[in-house]
Amino acid sequence: MPPRILIADDQQDVLDALRLLLKGHGYGIETVKSPADLLAAVARQEFDILLIDLNYARDTTSGREGLDVLSRLREIRDAPPVVAMTGWATVGLAVEAMQYGVSDFVEKPWTNTRLLEILRRQIEVGRERRGRSPRAGRGPNSSAGAGTGDR
Repeated sequence: MPPRILIADDQQDVLDALRLLLKGHGYGIETVKSPADLLAAVARQEFDILLIDLNYARDTTSGREGLDVLSRLREIRDAPPVVAMTGWATVGLAVEAMQYGVSDFVEKPWTNTRLLEILRRQIEVGRERRGRSPRAGRGPNSSAGAGTGDR
């Protein structure tokens, strides 16, 4: 089974771009557009990693919504690693997000190679932390099952 990524962002263009990029690299993708949908998806299904935006309301740049979601995710036992992304990055926001348990931070617009490396590394760390390792020959570049569960 390919690694499963839940992507949360309010911008459909961002979701579409990430879906195309990650699906092409063998990841299983689910997308949501709000913090509430993100929490519901995590409650009903297991993911290897969460890639989440920190801002959801139009014209909001504080990251507060994302930080609130992160505080809720911290309450979930064995929650997957979280990579946060935003187009409004500041050092203060990055530090605060890390204090809430974010594994890594990506600025929009992202660099594909850097994003792919961060996700690969954090999925590996998360699996080790939860006592699961990927099956031999079934890495993120495997095409077996690619697109399963894609919305």
